[in-house]
Amino acid sequence: MAQRAAITGWGAYVPARVLTNADLERMVETSDEWIVTRTGIRERRIAGPDETTVRMATEAAQRALATATLEPDALDLVIVATTTPDYLMPATASLLQAALGATRAGAFDLVAACSGFVYALSVGAQFIMAGTARAVLVVGVDALTRWLDFTDRSTCVLFGDGAGAVVLEASDADEGVLSTVHGSDGSGAMHLYLEGFPELLMSNGALPPKRPFMRMDGREVFRFSVRIIGEATLEAVQRAGLTLDEIDLLIPHQANLRIIDAAVKRLGLPWEKVWVNLDRYGNTSAASIPLGIAEAAERGVLQPGMNVVLVAFGAGLAWAASVVRWGATGVRRGG
Repeated sequence: MAQRAAITGWGAYVPARVLTNADLERMVETSDEWIVTRTGIRERRIAGPDETTVRMATEAAQRALATATLEPDALDLVIVATTTPDYLMPATASLLQAALGATRAGAFDLVAACSGFVYALSVGAQFIMAGTARAVLVVGVDALTRWLDFTDRSTCVLFGDGAGAVVLEASDADEGVLSTVHGSDGSGAMHLYLEGFPELLMSNGALPPKRPFMRMDGREVFRFSVRIIGEATLEAVQRAGLTLDEIDLLIPHQANLRIIDAAVKRLGLPWEKVWVNLDRYGNTSAASIPLGIAEAAERGVLQPGMNVVLVAFGAGLAWAASVVRWGATGVRRGG
């Protein structure tokens, strides 16, 4: 059997500052009841001036390496999924590699917004399955609150900041990443977007006086998300050679509780098989799924042999899903 990519380490980091719904009531026309009813979110974390994307990624990565009991110089590759890099260049992954002391590792960023971590997980797994890497660090990190208009209640109540990371290692057992699914519908790109520099530059080469903010058509994103969670989940499960009955846990992107609820009902999954933590973190974009993995693992919910579905969706419009069999019994080091 070809090598698989097993998850051997996990870690997460969220900023210290908590922004509650009560805090938002004093900032914009909204209420705790309105936010909870429509989103399920009660609070979110906000990155401070010193909590850069690189710093958050480094904290999560160090914890993942510690959980894996793996030294940074054992890494062959560092992949960072983010939409909010500290610099357009160099890559966040290169700065993270230096911060960790992962001197042997290659490094690059991947941009797929909220779907980014699952895309990056798939890419890391492919490197291992191809035999070109044995240990890969995959990080999802975003600080989207820096790009929010806090007078726009349709977006400012939804997002939070954070980072999550996993270590992938080569395994000779039937475990780890069993299947991946990716998709994109660029015709819906303007349903969720943040302008970049080419669009901001005016004819005389000067930047406009106002900074860009994230914009979203919530109705269209909701409709897309409910449909795609079910479709991507079913396709990933089928590609893994499993049935829904054999899935032990679903960790969906934490965007909106109503989206998750509607998708879960379509799939017919019991709620005890669904991981939800958006009430405490909101939508952390690429950090959402690895935050869920780290929490579920630390609480003992994830046990060896469990089949776990990771499914994400977001700007692009893009989506990705993966089935992971939890455990690392086939990982061998030093060879």
